[in-house]
Parts: sequence; structure tokens; C-alpha cells
Amino acid sequence: MSDPAFKAMSVEEYLRTEESSPFKREYVGGFAYPLHGTLHGQAGAKRPHTLISGRIFARLYDAAEQSGCRLYQSEMRLSIEGQTSYFYPDVMLVCLEESGDELAETSPCLLVEVLSPSTAAMDRVGKYHAYTAVPTLQTYLIVEQDERRVYAYHREGKAWRLEELASSGTIPLPCLGRSLSLDEIYDGVLA
Repeated sequence: MSDPAFKAMSVEEYLRTEESSPFKREYVGGFAYPLHGTLHGQAGAKRPHTLISGRIFARLYDAAEQSGCRLYQSEMRLSIEGQTSYFYPDVMLVCLEESGDELAETSPCLLVEVLSPSTAAMDRVGKYHAYTAVPTLQTYLIVEQDERRVYAYHREGKAWRLEELASSGTIPLPCLGRSLSLDEIYDGVLA
């Protein structure tokens, strides 16, 4: 079996082959690359990564349902219009109309990435630039899995403000009208 390294391909080829791919791939700048650098895509995530993204999803689910929003955990693709980029955020909240594409959303108001050693640089730099260009996005969270630390980016007009929370604290989520605490994120994972 060949190594799932970066592979140049057209958008059309990526979309046509993604459903049958043996591993999840994201697409940026004409290249598809596997998540977590493994043949099994998300299966390469460590237990804390999976538990943390699950905690965030669970804590926000009821509020999302009551607000008429759609909350996704790692399986729904994000299509970034104008960039021809496709990602699988760890958690994505969409409160606007559906995109019309059964396999992708285009208008998130919250995106969350839980850092893994193999994805940290992309989450902090590449995805930050791609995600913050989405006009509907209000909050982007980068969550550490090995320590209680969250980097919360909040939209303020056309600018973005970084709030770093360590050990404790609360993150406002304006599109849900609620906040999320570090205790909720790390409950049962990190003391």
C-alpha cells in the first residue's frame, strides 16, 4: 500500500474520491493530505483528543438543538468558499441555513480544533488563516490535549482578538448565547 503523503489533485478528483478513500483527507491549495498522518485518518488520534472533542460536543449539543443550530463532530466537511479548501474540524457549529451540499457546510459560527502533534502547526497557522476568512465565523478555539489550555480567537468587527486561557476560565460563545468553561472541556480528562 502506498504512503498517504500529500497528493496533488484537482478539486473535482478530491471530491470524487474522498468518500471511497481509506482515510480522511483535507484539501488545500491543490493538495490532499491525510488527517493525523496515518492510513486510518482520525483513528490516529490519542484518547485525550477524542475525549476532549467529545466533551465539547456533548456540552454544546442541547444549546445547539434549542437554538436551531447544527453541531458536528469531525465527520462533517467544511468547505471554504473562495479558497477551494476542505477541512474536517473536530467540532463545528452552524447556525445559518444549510449549504445545500449533504457532504459539507460553508457557514460555521464556531470551529474547534484539538491539537495533535501531527496537526498542531496546521491548526495554529494554516487553519487559522483559512478559518478566520469565513465571514460567518465568530469563534475559533484551539484546544491543547496535554494541558488545560485553550486559545480562543474572537471576531471583533474585521479583526480577531486572541484570548489564552490556562487552568481555568470561561469562553463566551455568542452564536449560542452561552459560554464554555475549561472545566467542561477537560472534565475527566485532565485535572
